[in-house]
Amino acid sequence: MDALIAKADAIQPLHKKRKTTHHASSSSSKPKSNAPKTTTDPTLSTIAKHTSIPKSLRDSKPLPEDSIPKYNHIANKKLRTTLTRQSEQGARAKALVEDADMLLMEEAGGMEVEGEMDRTWRIGQEDVIKSAGQEAAKGRREFKLDGGPYRARYTRNGRHLAIAGRTGHVSTFDWQTGTVHAELQLQETCRDITYVPSFCAKNQVLTRTRFLQDHSFFAVAQKKYVFIYDRDGVEVHRLKGHIEPTRLEFLPYHWLLASVGNPGYLKYQDTSTGQLIAEHRTKLGACHAMTQNPHNAVIHLGHQNGCITLWTPNLPHPAVQLLAHMGPVVSVAVDPSEGGRYMASAGRDGTVKVWDCRNWKGAVREWGVRGAGGDPEVEWSQRGYLSVASGGSVNIYNPPAIHTPFHIRTPPPLYMTHPIPHRPLTSLRFAPFQDILTIGHGAGLSNILVPGSGEPNFDSREADPYENRKARSEREVKGLLEKIQPDLITLDPEFIGTLAPVSKLTTEVTTATDAKGKPVPITSVPYARLPRIDRLRVSGKMDESEDVSDEEGEEGMDEETKQKRREEREKRRMRGKGKSMKRYLRKQRKNVGAEVSGLRKVVGRGRIFLAGGRIDARCAVMPPPSALSLAGLRLRASPAVAPPSVSVLPPSWQDSWHPFSQSERLKSGVSVENHRKLANQPSPRLA
Repeated sequence: MDALIAKADAIQPLHKKRKTTHHASSSSSKPKSNAPKTTTDPTLSTIAKHTSIPKSLRDSKPLPEDSIPKYNHIANKKLRTTLTRQSEQGARAKALVEDADMLLMEEAGGMEVEGEMDRTWRIGQEDVIKSAGQEAAKGRREFKLDGGPYRARYTRNGRHLAIAGRTGHVSTFDWQTGTVHAELQLQETCRDITYVPSFCAKNQVLTRTRFLQDHSFFAVAQKKYVFIYDRDGVEVHRLKGHIEPTRLEFLPYHWLLASVGNPGYLKYQDTSTGQLIAEHRTKLGACHAMTQNPHNAVIHLGHQNGCITLWTPNLPHPAVQLLAHMGPVVSVAVDPSEGGRYMASAGRDGTVKVWDCRNWKGAVREWGVRGAGGDPEVEWSQRGYLSVASGGSVNIYNPPAIHTPFHIRTPPPLYMTHPIPHRPLTSLRFAPFQDILTIGHGAGLSNILVPGSGEPNFDSREADPYENRKARSEREVKGLLEKIQPDLITLDPEFIGTLAPVSKLTTEVTTATDAKGKPVPITSVPYARLPRIDRLRVSGKMDESEDVSDEEGEEGMDEETKQKRREEREKRRMRGKGKSMKRYLRKQRKNVGAEVSGLRKVVGRGRIFLAGGRIDARCAVMPPPSALSLAGLRLRASPAVAPPSVSVLPPSWQDSWHPFSQSERLKSGVSVENHRKLANQPSPRLA
C-alpha cells in the first residue's frame, strides 16, 4: 500500500524536495535537486499483477465517442444512466485488454523457407526437431499401445492427457513428466473420454475435497452407460440416463456434461448438482460426430443422413439444421481462434467443408480427400490451423487460406503433412499452449510437432499449466460461483444485457395534438393487441375500398346523440349483430367450398317443380334434404296447389323427409290425415 501511495505522489520522500514556483523576476533559473533519479519500485512491480488500480490513480483520459453507444431514445433516466455506465466500463475494459496484448512477450512459432521453389510441406519431423529447441523437441513422441484404436483428450491447461482404447484400455497421466495417475482395463467397448472437474450425484452435497483438481475426475463413454472415475481409477458414479453413448463433451463455464449415443438422444447433465437438465430427441438416428463451440457453448452434431444440427439446452428442436454432405457426417470441429465463426466438417462422401457460422449460405471452401482405410477426422488448433486425417496421412492447413472463398473444389495450400502407417486414424487433438498434435490410431498414439499451431501466451486466470493445488481449488470455487445457467446458451451470446428490439408490426396510437393541430404519437401498441382493421393495415393487407369507419353518419350530430349511437352499436356487437358478423356471413357466401359447389351443380341439373300435385324430376338421383339445405335451397309450395293423389317420394325418403312443414301444409290445403295416407301409399319409380 505504501508503494501505491508513493506512486500517487501523495507523500514525498524525505530526500526529495517539493517543487516550488518563485514569482520573483530575479530568479529565473529552475531549482536543482541532487536527489537520484527515481527507479522502478520492486514492491510496486510485485503487487501490480494482483492489485487493481484505484479510481483516483486511473488514467482520466476520456474515451472516444464512437466506442460508447447513445441511449437518448430511452425515456427512463435511471435506465439510461445504467446502460451508459455499463458501456463505458466495457469500452474501458476493452482498451485495457488491448494494452495488455501489446505487452505480451511470447511470439508464435512457424516455418519459413528460404528458396522460392521450396515448400513447407516438404519439411519432415526430423528437420523440425533439429531446428526446434531442446525443450520443444521433447513433444515428439510415439506411444505404442495395444487395445486400439485410441481417442485422446487434454485438460484445459494442456498438462494432463486421458486416452481410451476401443477394447477397454483407459489411462490418465501427466504427459510432460510421465506420471501415470490411473490405468484401467475395463474389458468392454469404450467409445470416448473427457475430463470433468467434479461430479456430484443427485441429492448429494458437493464437498471441497471433491473438486480440488480439475484432472481428478474423468468420464468414459462405455458400451452401455457413462461412468465417472476419480484420479485413482475408482468408479464413482454410473449415469444410467446416458444409454449407449458415443461422444462426450464438457461445457466448462456451465458445468454441463453433454452426451449423444446410438438411440439418438442428446442429454445434458449438471455435474455440480447431478440433475439431468435437458434431453432432446434428434430423430435422426445414431450420432457419431459431436463437438462444442467454445464461444457460445452450442453443441454441433453430425448425423447419418448428412445433416449437421446445432443444439442448446433450452430448445427442444435444433437451432440450426443444414444438409452438409451427401453421406454420413463423421467429424465436426469449430475454430476457437475466430470466436467460433468457422466450422469444419468431414463426411463419408470423401469431402471436407468449411462453413461460416454467421450466415449458413453455403460452404466457404470444400475439397476432396484421398485415401481409404477409415473415416476422415478434422480438428482446429488454438491459432486456427486445421488438421485433416484421412487414409494413412495427416495434413495441416494454415490460415487464412482456409477461410478464403474458392469456387473450385481444390484444397488450400498445404502447410505440413505426416504419414501414419497405422490405420485407422480415429482421433486428432491439439495440445493447448503447445505446438503439438496428438494422433490416435490403431497402434497407439503419435505426437508430432506443428510449429505455430499453439497459443504462446496463456491467461493464468482461465488455464494455468503451472498452478498448484491451492490455485486449482480457488479456481474451481470461483467457477462454481460464476456458473452460467443453461438457459443462457444461445447462438448469439451478445444479447445478454441488451434491450429487446422493437417489434416491426406495431402501430402508433395518437391521442394528443401539437400546436398546429397535428396528431402526436404517444405510445406503440403491440401487434397482438391491435384491432383487426389495424392489423390488416400494418401488414399491408387492408382493402382501402372497404368502409370500416365507426363514425359513419355522425357528422352534424351532437355529442349526446353520438354517445347514444355508440352505445347501441356496442350492444349490437355484444349480441353478435355487429359489422364483424355481417362481414363473416358475407365471406361465407363468397367463399364456397368444393362440397357445396358440387351439390349446387347436382341440384342445378335436376330442378324440382311442384305443380298439379306432382314432382317433375329431371334427374334419376335426388340429393337428400340435408344436402339441399346445405346447398342453400328450400322447397316451397304454391297456395293454389291441390293435394297430391300419388306420392312420388322414394321409399327410403318417406320416413326421413317431409316436403312441407305443418304451416305450409295448412296453407296449401294438405291436411295431416291426407298427408299420412299419402305417406303410406306405395311410391312409383321415378321416370
